[in-house]
Amino acid sequence: MNPQAQELNEVILAKNPVIFEMLSKKGKNIFFPKKGILGQTAEAKGTRINATIGAAIEDDGSPMRLESIASKIDLDPSLTFSYAPSFGRADLRSKWKEMIYEKNSRLKDITLSLPVVTCALTHGISMAGYLFVDEGQEVIVPSLFWGNYNLGLGNAYGARLTKFNLFKNGGFDVEAMRQSLMTEGDKKVLILNFPNNPSGYTPTYKEMDDITATIKEAAEAGKKIVVLVDDAYFGLVFEDDIAQESIFAYISNLHTNVLAVKIDGATKEDYVWGFRVGFITYAIKGGDADLYQAMEMKTAGAVRGNISNASNLSQSLLLHAFESPDYKLQKKSKFIIMKARYQAIKDVLVDEKYAAYFTAVPYNSGYFMCVQLKEGLDGEAIREILIKKYSIGIINLNNVLRVAFAAMAAADAQELFDGMLAACKDYENR
Repeated sequence: MNPQAQELNEVILAKNPVIFEMLSKKGKNIFFPKKGILGQTAEAKGTRINATIGAAIEDDGSPMRLESIASKIDLDPSLTFSYAPSFGRADLRSKWKEMIYEKNSRLKDITLSLPVVTCALTHGISMAGYLFVDEGQEVIVPSLFWGNYNLGLGNAYGARLTKFNLFKNGGFDVEAMRQSLMTEGDKKVLILNFPNNPSGYTPTYKEMDDITATIKEAAEAGKKIVVLVDDAYFGLVFEDDIAQESIFAYISNLHTNVLAVKIDGATKEDYVWGFRVGFITYAIKGGDADLYQAMEMKTAGAVRGNISNASNLSQSLLLHAFESPDYKLQKKSKFIIMKARYQAIKDVLVDEKYAAYFTAVPYNSGYFMCVQLKEGLDGEAIREILIKKYSIGIINLNNVLRVAFAAMAAADAQELFDGMLAACKDYENR
């Protein structure tokens, strides 16, 4: 093991040895190099002639660039063409942390790590897998989950994804989650994703409290739990009786056996899918600056060894947006559009004519909603009929049809569900 990795491990062991046990073999061995090329580059910073970094500069010291690109970007070249740190830009990390506190009042007086920038959430999930998942490690997911977990955790790190039932009696099945956490083995990796992709469900306030209590119960029973909080769609909640804050805020100070790992970003929250900027933030009861710095350095080391760093241009543009006086107003205007699309679907599905062929899976938030087809119908065949006959595209997930209402106009809701109904009848009468 590299001495720099051992140094970080010693900090973690001294602060909370449970976290060291949670780390994968790769996680234990990773470090952010303070010596070698990076260390020498840091020591040379400020020299009159700095021939250390592997980037070309103009004679005036600014980043070398093509005018055909530079002419399209109204930002200082140093904020766009230069490398960003593997940790992410310090100003953006601080701003995102500030925004996490603003969005989650429960976090008041709770110490969090400084977010580390990833290349959006897919990369964030992958880096969490690098740090916490060994070959054969069970990763607990709900029965409806984002399919990319299979590639990012299963194929990449050999995780075994095991599912618990997501819904019971029209709400979150807390007992099913509890049973999954209480199975044999001390180390547990649990993914919670609200609003959920694909169902579009966020728990009620009571369900959030029950989920929190259940995780605490498992921790008190000796389970060492890494909770990966996939907050891709955070903030897009459309009903008053559902939780407005992330489950991360509920569990950040829950127990010394519960490491909360918030994986979030601007992709969906700020409508910048192609920017590819995400964040990983840590919290655990008793966590302090030294512990979190060690975890940040391991995370940045994993990022450096994987992609080097995320886009400086994207980070700069985001920071500019976050600091704009109109940012919140602009974001609210888009939220209103999204909520109107959600409401349009609710209004259409009030009609009982659809119930003979499909029923809505519980939904209240996010980008998506799903319908469960009645027994005897073939989701794949119906999906093909919808494309070929009705020019309607949806996703089939084993006879659960996912509708991305984020990608359609509110005025199209009636036509979409009437088309789905017609396609079901076409299949039945084939």
